[in-house]
This record gives sequence, structure tokens and C-alpha cells, in this order.
Amino acid sequence: MEAARVAEQVARDSYGRLLSILASRNGDILSAEDALSDAFAQALKTWPENGIPSNPEGWILTVARNKLTDEQRKVSRLDYTDTPDDSADTEETKQMPDERLKLLFVCAHPSIDRGLHTPLMLQTVLGLEAVDIARAFLVSPTAMAQRLVRAKRKIRDANIPFQIPNVTEWPDRLEAVMEAVYGAYSLDWLTAGDEMGQEAFYLASLLAKLLPDEPEVLGLNALIALNFSRTDARIQEGEFVPLTEHDTTLWDADLINYATHLLSKAQRLKQIGRFQIEAAIQSVHAHRADTGVTDWQAIVQLYSALMKFYPTIGSAVAHAAAVGEAFGSEQGIALLDRIDAKRSQSFQPALVTRAHLLSKTDPVGARALYTRAIDLTTEPPLRQFLTKTRDALTG
Repeated sequence: MEAARVAEQVARDSYGRLLSILASRNGDILSAEDALSDAFAQALKTWPENGIPSNPEGWILTVARNKLTDEQRKVSRLDYTDTPDDSADTEETKQMPDERLKLLFVCAHPSIDRGLHTPLMLQTVLGLEAVDIARAFLVSPTAMAQRLVRAKRKIRDANIPFQIPNVTEWPDRLEAVMEAVYGAYSLDWLTAGDEMGQEAFYLASLLAKLLPDEPEVLGLNALIALNFSRTDARIQEGEFVPLTEHDTTLWDADLINYATHLLSKAQRLKQIGRFQIEAAIQSVHAHRADTGVTDWQAIVQLYSALMKFYPTIGSAVAHAAAVGEAFGSEQGIALLDRIDAKRSQSFQPALVTRAHLLSKTDPVGARALYTRAIDLTTEPPLRQFLTKTRDALTG
């Protein structure tokens, strides 16, 4: 049981890093995935008998590398064997971040369907299962799995190089890389202290170090840092706590200061963009730790700007929520009414926002909306909060 637990932990923490190293050898992600799968299977077979190695990650890497070498030997007759042992602690397992960044940029190659850039990164670099990615992109797991396999074959057959592209190629790839990193964080936003959220924050920080003069990269890093700073306040006793009700003493002041520095640097570069605006919105919320109040009018202005750069249904709902807080429920509801009804009726944040704005004037209507929102909510802490909020309404 202990061996299985350690193997599972390595898979969660290091799958993307290990895959990046293996795939960078020959550009074949599919073969690297097969080799990793065999290595984990061998670990589950041998570790219970021989004991867990002192460096499980290095052991897995060595076995997977040997598997790839065996496959290559069949073609080239190369005779090379690397024996895994308890002390397998390579420089690659100590310093892997550049390999992961290379794989991010490989997955964003312009010859690959743009619609697959983010799903491909989420699976190969961050280790998400196709079924989870399919749920996020509203397609069937089978369809998503088939698309991902085709994309990996494209990388192999087209000999797409495993390297961070020349600066002239960044505009074609950087946006997709940032979307994938933030997408990974968004999938784990509620419990961002877990592996996926930590990995996204780490990669965003790594990008900021690699591209310190790219304002949107700095904005992305600041945005995730600000959200990450509230991890300890977001869930209390198993229940979600809305941002406006957070105990600000639980926020991480060092992360907030780090994000503020990044935002200031990004603003000096005078090239505004979506991630900078979203980070600025979260920065206004962060000021409540110092002032005790939230400047909702500033947040409304920022959301108005965001709608010009990123006019999604999520942005529109958040804008309406901020207007409701700043200028009253009626104005917020009026903005919600402008959103396509068919889309908003199945969009959980829209239902929750409308229910919140209606709660004082129409508690019965609000209760019905909360019930519909609860039916669309899968996260237990959030379901618990919404249920408690609904049940507290009378009318």
C-alpha cells in the first residue's frame, strides 16, 4: 500500500516534468507516455518486494528512459543500459523547469490546431486526464482523447523541435501558453493549495523570470499570486467563504506584495492586457486588508475595461456582480438581463449572481435560482455554502 501511495504521489507531482524530459529526447510524446506508464507499472511490481527507492522520481525516470532506449535499440542496435537504484538522483530530476517550459511552447506550435493548444498542455505538461479536460471544454472524453492523440502524432511526424522558440515566434505561442497555465489554476481554484494550483503558480513564476519584460506574463503571475494568497481563507470548516467575507488576516501578505511588485512593473511597460486587468481587480480586493473596505466603483471600471479585451460570459457576469455591489441590485440585474438567456440559464456563476442580487427583494425567486445553481455545482465546499445561503432565505 505504501509503494502504491508513493507512486501515485510521484505521478501527481512529477508526471509533467518527467514526460517533458523523456519527450525532449526524440520529440515523441506518445512513446514517452508509454515509457512512463511502463515505469510506474514496474514500480508497483518491484517496490513492494525491494523497498521504495530513496529518490522515487529519479528511479521512475531511469526506468522510463531505459524503456525508450530499448525501443531505440530495436531500430539502431544501440547497446545501452542504465540500472535504476536507490540513489538515482540525476541533475535532470533536480532541475527540470526549462524542459517543462519547452514542452509548453512545443504544444503551442502554430501548426497544431489552436483549439488543442490548451488541452494538449493540460495533459502533457500538467498531467490532467482526458476526461477532465473534456469536461472543461464541453466535449466527450472519447473525442478529446482522439484529438490529443492526433496532436501528439503531429508533433512527432512534423519533427517539431523541443525548444523555447526565438523571440520573433513568441507572439504566436505565448498567449496559448498563458491560457494553459491559467486554465490549470482555474481548474483548481477552490483548493489552490493542491498540486495543480501549485504547479500553475510555479509555471507562471517561471514564465515571469524567463520573460521579465512581457507585461501580460507579469500580469498572469500577479493574478495567480493574488488568488493564491487567499488559499487559507477560501475554505473554513469544509465550507466555501466568499471573497467579501474572507478573514484578511489569513491572507498571505508576502504573496500580495510580490504580486503588487509585478503589477507595478507591468504597468510601467505601458501595454495593457487581459491578465493585467484581472490582476488589478484582485489587487483592489487585496487592499481591503489595509483599508477594511472594498472600492467597488474601481472594480466596476476595471471590469468595464476587461470587457473590451476579454468579452466572455464570465467577465460579463462578474461585471454585473460588481455593478450590483457598487450601484445597487437593480442595475446589476439589468446587466445580467443583457446576457444571452440560453447561455446564462446553464451558467452557474450567472445563476448565483442573480440569486444574490435578488435575495433582498425576492427571496422566493432567489431560492429557486440557488437550487438550480446547486444542481450545477460539483465542489462540496461550494455546494455546502450555496445550500446554507439558500436555506437561510425566508419569504
